[in-house]
Amino acid sequence: MNPHVFDKLKLLAEAAKYDVSCVSSGTTRKNVSKGIGTAAGWGICHSFTEDGRCVSLLKIMLTNNCKFDCAYCVNRRSNDVPRATFSVSELVELTIEFYRRNYIEGLFLSSGIVRDADYTMERLVRVAKDLRDIYRYNGYIHLKAIPGASSELMSQAGRYADRLSVNIELPSEQSLKLIAPQKDYQSVLNPMGYIHQQFLESREERRKFRSAPLYAPAGQSTQMVIGASPEDDKQILYLASSLYRKPSMKRVYYSAYIPVNVSDSRLPVIATPPLVRENRLYQADWLMRFYQFRIDEIVNDEYPNLDMEIDPKLAYALRHPELFPIDIQTADYEMILRVPGIGVKSAKLIVTSRKHGRLTSDHLRKIGVVLKRAKYFITCRELSSLTVNEIRPDNLRRLFLSTVQGKRKNSMQLQLHFPD
Repeated sequence: MNPHVFDKLKLLAEAAKYDVSCVSSGTTRKNVSKGIGTAAGWGICHSFTEDGRCVSLLKIMLTNNCKFDCAYCVNRRSNDVPRATFSVSELVELTIEFYRRNYIEGLFLSSGIVRDADYTMERLVRVAKDLRDIYRYNGYIHLKAIPGASSELMSQAGRYADRLSVNIELPSEQSLKLIAPQKDYQSVLNPMGYIHQQFLESREERRKFRSAPLYAPAGQSTQMVIGASPEDDKQILYLASSLYRKPSMKRVYYSAYIPVNVSDSRLPVIATPPLVRENRLYQADWLMRFYQFRIDEIVNDEYPNLDMEIDPKLAYALRHPELFPIDIQTADYEMILRVPGIGVKSAKLIVTSRKHGRLTSDHLRKIGVVLKRAKYFITCRELSSLTVNEIRPDNLRRLFLSTVQGKRKNSMQLQLHFPD
């Protein structure tokens, strides 16, 4: 590899690490016309496929030069950091060489904004276009769309990329104006709207003509920085819920604020990134998307923030002891999903299995139910544990917390005895 290109690679791969909005799902791009690569059925960025394979992508920036001065960004204009820029041909050749050496199975490409949004977006599109048309590359490509880019460029981007993302960055426009003064919600929402419209049009056209070209078949995603601004979890999750109403929006990512610009007075002073809060938001997001929870069941005016000590599903169950215990033999699917320790797959198996006879605790264990959690919220044959109402929610909460603390203590002792 050219030493000059290698130096750029080290710099621009490091600069891209703060963008978490990169994953593939829902794409079915296949290898055609004796090309190279395939994105069919694969996850990207060190995620795991159903058969246990771990797959990866080249996550990199086209340039870390940027005319914006966002307070939370390490690549902001006012920071005195080394800068580099790939040419389109350098980045295309680098991607192909990495793929041929089996280092990667896809590309996630973002960029700082140079000159203007359209100039930067046009260069990103050229990378994807050259990979597809010149090298016949059929692997996964995720492009980070530039806020303010034109609808024409967004249309072109979706022809070559499997997924597009436009980061909304902060949970409110007021915070965005304060912390990222060159950005506004309109410049973010407009490209999101272009992607959504093209996605729907492409899907409708595919229903009529099987040969119609796909547009961003894996949809779009976005990212919010958590902890850099004062919004509570209710505001964050309500925004996420509104974004999910569009069929093209597949994932909202939550990125804990990492204090890389500690001297900026617009940012909070924190010792460590709010990683627990980030994790709780992902858990709440999962409940909305797969467990049929309404947003007001997770956060509301009375509980505007998620509990940092217990997960949101358990917190919901402890706040509503009047709903439990449920009879596992007769409860409907939606109510079974609300039981801590029962996942989507287990809930479906319960509904199917109970048609053939009464379920016992042994059946539930085999199905995959975590009875250490679920037993306080259900009744079934041969299960004689005290329930949440008999123990009382406050006592049960303390019981769960003491169990978690005990596990952490045992883990620390194991680390002391086995440092390797």
